[in-house]
Amino acid sequence: MLAIVVCILLVGLMIIGIPVGASMGLVSMGTFTFLGQGDFLAVMAQRIYIGTTSFTMLAIPFFILAGNLMNTGGITDRIFGFAKTCCGHWPGGLGQVNIISSVIFSGMSGAAVADAAGLGAIEMKAMDDAGFDPEFSAGITAASSTIGPVIPPSIPFVVYASITGVSVGSLFAAGFLPGVMMALAMGISVYWTSRKRGYPVKPKASAKMRWISFWRSIPSLMTVVIIIGGIWGGLFTPTEAAVVASFYALILSTVVYRELKLKDVYQVVMNTLMQSCKTLFIIAVANFLSYFLIHQRIPNMIIEGMTALTDNRYILILLIIFILLILGCFVEGTAVILIVTPIFMPIITQIGMDPVQFGVIMILASMIGLLTPPVGMSLYAVSSICNVDIIKLSKAVVPYLAGIMAVLLLFAFCEPLAMLIPRLMM
Repeated sequence: MLAIVVCILLVGLMIIGIPVGASMGLVSMGTFTFLGQGDFLAVMAQRIYIGTTSFTMLAIPFFILAGNLMNTGGITDRIFGFAKTCCGHWPGGLGQVNIISSVIFSGMSGAAVADAAGLGAIEMKAMDDAGFDPEFSAGITAASSTIGPVIPPSIPFVVYASITGVSVGSLFAAGFLPGVMMALAMGISVYWTSRKRGYPVKPKASAKMRWISFWRSIPSLMTVVIIIGGIWGGLFTPTEAAVVASFYALILSTVVYRELKLKDVYQVVMNTLMQSCKTLFIIAVANFLSYFLIHQRIPNMIIEGMTALTDNRYILILLIIFILLILGCFVEGTAVILIVTPIFMPIITQIGMDPVQFGVIMILASMIGLLTPPVGMSLYAVSSICNVDIIKLSKAVVPYLAGIMAVLLLFAFCEPLAMLIPRLMM
């Protein structure tokens, strides 16, 4: 009963507009007080402090900084230009370019909203100028932005690793294949929709134009090589990779491309601080919420309730996915990961699923949450840029949601596929 009440209170406060961090703190403190256990509030400051002081968590503000520098320093422009010369002549034209650009950008910044707000603005303007419907342009932009947190590096994977202690490198390796399959599923949808509606196709770029575009974008593309190659080559940790990525993006933007003035760096840093503080505050309070849940044995209650329904491994996985998808409609993705990971990990251990595979399931489910109202962050980011109504945008992303859902189910039930790259790499 206590587990149900806590869940209803938590989701209810978020639905009525209480900030995520405040909702988690109020539920934890209020329940402790109501149960006459107010003495345990003495550890709140300690748990909040511990929640954001791990070495792994340092990667989050630096990956956010790297993404902001890329969006303002001309790096994303060159990525889009290179992708356009490579695949602008495919059926769907700039829709396919949109997807490929997001795949490339995902290897530099692990945040979906950064992709949607930065690279997305460039993509949608080009598609609108070429004659694509605004809803179609906005839909594929919102959907393709969800590739970013799946293909490494990934901020949600860093958050998940900080809770579970799973290797960040293993999680990054596990995210590569589902990210590519998401892009493939979206590309197929763009192909059929474009053929049906007769959308324009760019003329095939000459070999010379491709070479020129590739040459101009080499410094930008090297960001992917530096980050991924450095992590998997053992040169630096994921946290150190975030610092290297930020420094490299700063040099490119200010010295090589000269599109970011030193006086503008202050505003970029301030924007990064604001975004980082919001994210890290949620993570900090969630650490106290996790302490509260474990102290009240709520994970045990949920485990007993779910296993009482069935002991079938596959049905339990489906139940977990269903809960994740429902929560994703109302709660921001990072908050979902922080709230449910301590609850579901004992079940995952009980059914024999690798925590790395479960991490992939968590992140894919949270990506679906980014595209489902009422709390679809990518939907709101894209809608604010292109002024497409949220309802119309929600309908436009349905085909892509189906593709992501298919990938989610495939990696949830096909363990050899989900663990293929981690086992090869590690």
